[in-house]
Amino acid sequence: MTTLRVGGPARRLVAVCDEADLVRRVLAADEAGESLLLLGGGSNVVVSDEGFPGDVLLVRTHGVDRVEGCGASQVVVAAGEDWDDLVAYTVEQQLAGLECLSGIPGSVGATPIQNVGAYGQEVADVISRVRVLDRVTGEIRELLPAQCGFAYRDSVFKRRPDRYVVLEVAFRLERTGSSQPIRYPELARSLGVGVGDRAPLGKVREAVLALRGGKGMVLDAADHDTWSAGSFFTNPVVDPAVADALPDDAPAFPAAGGIKVSAAWLIDNAGFGRGYGLPGAVSLSTKHTLALTNRGSARTEDLLELARRIRDGVADRFGIVLVPEPVFIGCSL
Repeated sequence: MTTLRVGGPARRLVAVCDEADLVRRVLAADEAGESLLLLGGGSNVVVSDEGFPGDVLLVRTHGVDRVEGCGASQVVVAAGEDWDDLVAYTVEQQLAGLECLSGIPGSVGATPIQNVGAYGQEVADVISRVRVLDRVTGEIRELLPAQCGFAYRDSVFKRRPDRYVVLEVAFRLERTGSSQPIRYPELARSLGVGVGDRAPLGKVREAVLALRGGKGMVLDAADHDTWSAGSFFTNPVVDPAVADALPDDAPAFPAAGGIKVSAAWLIDNAGFGRGYGLPGAVSLSTKHTLALTNRGSARTEDLLELARRIRDGVADRFGIVLVPEPVFIGCSL
């Protein structure tokens, strides 16, 4: 049930395809004081070897509606829809705003929780509202972006995981065949355009899929480099003095709260190169140092041991503590 393919069993596993049934099951479990885990695509989750001692609800709700507005379209999507299928749909429909998020695994409902982002875009840029079940009040609410507490790979949904269940997400997208301005230099180079320029939506999607595929970030059952949770550590935001102390070739960019530095560069330059850990049960991807991968026989504890070794090695070398990106269930670093 997860892209890492590690973790023990659930007490009970239930696929839920109807929103009303999802709400009913969550509220019933809360009233009974039972342990409950909601799971979408399982692409950003690390589950302990012991598994989960309660019900796991697989969110499989469906529905995509489009509402036209002045110069833009609002696309309203059920939480259980596949994320990349949605991105492909918006590109086909000439709707700009999600094209740089092509190839990311998982479900639509998970994207606001993590404030999913890549190649200069993040979902907070285009989310107009999130409909949720508030498990404290038992009410269904609509939260506007300002109420979602979006930050870099963060949100109120992530900070308060036991309060909200995402039911539906609405995106406000520009009606145009051209992308949003390209912000990411690597993507701009791939497209042959300048940073800040636009490009045809289909070309941007193709370029992003190619870049992600080259890094083992597009799911492929035959490629163990994709048996991962994607980027395992977030890019740290540090004080300018900490960034200035890094070698001159360390990638660094201005960000809210300080300077964002590359976690992949830190890992690589702390002595953990691509494929580190091979031929063991777990290793860094052979394509990208940010992905910790299951080589086919891994246990969760194997993965955590490697993650700790990398985190501590980077801290010893650069004085920067990397923060993991996935959600941990029954385990921790």
